[in-house]
Amino acid sequence: MRRLGTMLIVLFGSTFIVFNLGANMGDPLEALRISQDPKAHQLILVMTRELHLDVPSPIRYFYWLRGVLAGFVGQLDLGRTRDGLDVIAQLGDAIPTSIRLVALATLLAIVLGISIGIVTALRQYSRFDYAVTFYAFLCFSLPVFWFAVLLKQFLAIGFNNFLANPEVTTPWVIGLSLISGVFWAAVIGGSRARVWSIFGISAGSTAGIIILMGAVQWFTNPGLGIALVGLFSIGAAVAITQLSTGLSNRRTLYSALSVAGLGIVLYYPLQWVADQKHHFQNGLLVAALFAAFAVAISFVFNKIDRGPAVRTSVITAVIVLLLLFVDKLMQTWPGYMATDAVNYRPVPTVGQVNDLLEPGNFWNSTLDTLMHLVLPTIALAIISFAGYVRYARGSLLEVLNQDYIRTARAKGLTERTVIMRHAFRNTLIPLTTIMVSDIVGIIGGAVITESIFGWIGMGSLFRGALNSLDLNMLMGISLVTASLAMIANLLADLLYSALDPRIRAGK
Repeated sequence: MRRLGTMLIVLFGSTFIVFNLGANMGDPLEALRISQDPKAHQLILVMTRELHLDVPSPIRYFYWLRGVLAGFVGQLDLGRTRDGLDVIAQLGDAIPTSIRLVALATLLAIVLGISIGIVTALRQYSRFDYAVTFYAFLCFSLPVFWFAVLLKQFLAIGFNNFLANPEVTTPWVIGLSLISGVFWAAVIGGSRARVWSIFGISAGSTAGIIILMGAVQWFTNPGLGIALVGLFSIGAAVAITQLSTGLSNRRTLYSALSVAGLGIVLYYPLQWVADQKHHFQNGLLVAALFAAFAVAISFVFNKIDRGPAVRTSVITAVIVLLLLFVDKLMQTWPGYMATDAVNYRPVPTVGQVNDLLEPGNFWNSTLDTLMHLVLPTIALAIISFAGYVRYARGSLLEVLNQDYIRTARAKGLTERTVIMRHAFRNTLIPLTTIMVSDIVGIIGGAVITESIFGWIGMGSLFRGALNSLDLNMLMGISLVTASLAMIANLLADLLYSALDPRIRAGK
């Protein structure tokens, strides 16, 4: 309660400062004062009365605050914009757009950044560590507007041109194979002979796969099929089990493999379900089925310590569902490309959706929405990803030097147990503030990215409010973002207590 009271004081102070700065950053009536329109004087009087421009700005703030406080009785009023539109309605339209734009990028940056950061810490001073460190600092220095232009040129226009004649030339095969070989050799590492062996196997495999994809015209008619869905599902089950409990826990492994097997068995029935109407309801039912099966099969195989088994099986179920979803989108790709609205140029450079696309086809619409997310998601994620890599690496290295880690190793625990059960949880403590702030800040939008890619979200509203001296819109955005910032700090403190039992309020 003390923290909540402090938050209200901070919210009051921050909005008061922003209101007065916004009210004094320009004259909202300047255009009307120099206008030759006969109605200009009348419009000045109307705007002066509606916006209370004849009242000093500190007093005007309390007129605005009265509408905010009315929200406690269900009558929240943030005023109207310069164009006469309701601020709450404008925010209600912009917030889902910003969530759609930023959420995926933030999630990818957190998951991939922390994962690779942990690997670099465990492989400190290796070739992989040096390569990732170089890449992280390079991404830190990339201006997002410049990087976004490069994405438009090479990943959108270049890829669209490639799809007109999807033939992978020999130089590209060689280049991609070399990159794959270097990457996997650096990740796996080992002795010099082992590194060269991994390089050769990875490069050769990549070249073979690319040539095969070109021969079967996979780029214009992609798909995973039951074979690859099954293979990837089993691989995911084994990998998640290894990270969660270790492969020595056979019962948990059997639970995860059973979930993967369910995905294989239901592959064709789910294809039929995906073509039916009520896609959202059907998706929820399928997700509930997989979750219930994952929990039930964990209880069947594990009589004690069921928590890790349930966790492993549920994560496996999520990955299997994701593979099935991606496979269905790939099957939709040829039809989507052939539509007049797309015309074999599927990667857009601007906009949120393709307005020319015929409505009514759920999978075409979903694929179109995801394709519009490709460039902005990469632009946002690539820079945030670099930050999480560095933070995770530094945090884990600090934890690994603690006495309790040496004690855990001295007791004979496996390295997987030491890292995942003892070190990883404490590694998350300093990362919590960054993660929570980024997740809650999703609603705040991305001003530069929205401008470059033509999205209308919170960032665009903020820029427009500044340019047009729209004080009500500016205050509505400030109220939302300031409230979320304080909620983020409160959630971070609560997560500290959950991650570290030694941290308690008032101690």
